[in-house]
Amino acid sequence: MLEAAGAAEIEHPGGTLSAHLARTSDRLSAWGARPALVSAGLCHAFYGTDGFAVALLDLERRADLAETIGAEAEALVYFYASCDRAASYPQLADEEGPFVDRFTGERLRPDLAARRDFAELTAANELDLAMVSPEFHARHGAGLRALFGRWRSLLSPAARAHCADVLGATGR
Repeated sequence: MLEAAGAAEIEHPGGTLSAHLARTSDRLSAWGARPALVSAGLCHAFYGTDGFAVALLDLERRADLAETIGAEAEALVYFYASCDRAASYPQLADEEGPFVDRFTGERLRPDLAARRDFAELTAANELDLAMVSPEFHARHGAGLRALFGRWRSLLSPAARAHCADVLGATGR
């Protein structure tokens, strides 16, 4: 499905979008993520994101992606893609913090498991970019270190350790 959507032809830091998606999925697997989250890592940009506007699949075709990767993984992909980052990132670690769906404008209160999955996928995605692009690291590294520091309670020990290795964060 990635090949059919042209992910191997879309430029992205570190090569192609396809390569980035594979590295993100591999990172989640290395951190011990469950299969649905690993699959979501491989497909996290299918609907575009608040930081990467290119969509590989229209939202009307969510069922097609769910058929390919499973309903749980597709729901994770949608949740990740739907995030209005400016509205959602600052309070993601707060139980009552809002999560705003950028597609619908709906303000959600995701449970702890959903916030953990989102944080883990975000860390895998952003750390990949910081590792393959010195420009990205220089521009966003300090902000990511602060963000992942605020999200520390949501991240797995493996993700926290990788944050420290890549961004110089403390508190493994």
